[in-house]
Amino acid sequence: MFFDTTLLGSIELGILVKLLLAALAGGLIGLEREKHGRPAGLRTNLLVAVGSCVMMIISEAFYTKYGIFGAETTLRIDPSRVAAQVVTGIGFLGAGVILKEGASVRGLTTAASLWTVSGLGMAFGMGFFSLGITATVLVLISLLFLKKLDKIMKKNRFLTLTVTAVDREGLLEELQELFAARKLELSDISSHVDLIENEIFYQMVIIQQELRFGHELTAAIKQLEGIKKIHYH
Repeated sequence: MFFDTTLLGSIELGILVKLLLAALAGGLIGLEREKHGRPAGLRTNLLVAVGSCVMMIISEAFYTKYGIFGAETTLRIDPSRVAAQVVTGIGFLGAGVILKEGASVRGLTTAASLWTVSGLGMAFGMGFFSLGITATVLVLISLLFLKKLDKIMKKNRFLTLTVTAVDREGLLEELQELFAARKLELSDISSHVDLIENEIFYQMVIIQQELRFGHELTAAIKQLEGIKKIHYH
């Protein structure tokens, strides 16, 4: 571990090393996100890491500058308060990359990587190099190699399907039979009726463990009587 504020007797050199290591950690993780086309890529992760590092260095500077004042003064120094605000503030940035599309939520991994990168920046900022390096390696392993498990793991996928049709008896039962024949499970269903146009709208969330099959399912639904519109995502 390395907690000193100086390196080879130089404060500036110590700060430079901290910033460079934070930039390297954020850049490596950002490259992985950039490669997968995520909104928070190389520049965003690098900036978060460097910014967090700067905040930790400022925390140390507060204590170094004002820590000489004793308990008899009214001044109270708590270096951890700046770090706490970094953890809180990064949540707003992470929320901006999370997108909800029907039953699917995208961007959680990117938001988590931003939150983690801020922690890496703070680790390097306070000189905790062993923690920062170890955590960076673990994050890269999780992003680069654990993703390959998706190909061998069976997991539920969700398809949000919206059907607009002429309001008639038996349509819902026919849709349910169509799903049952394909071993599809409905997790949610909602509907409303347009009395003026005599139309009914069904929105369903379908659970399945196979590859995407939206086109095949659309073709089957089109064969039902009275179908006007089909939308899925």
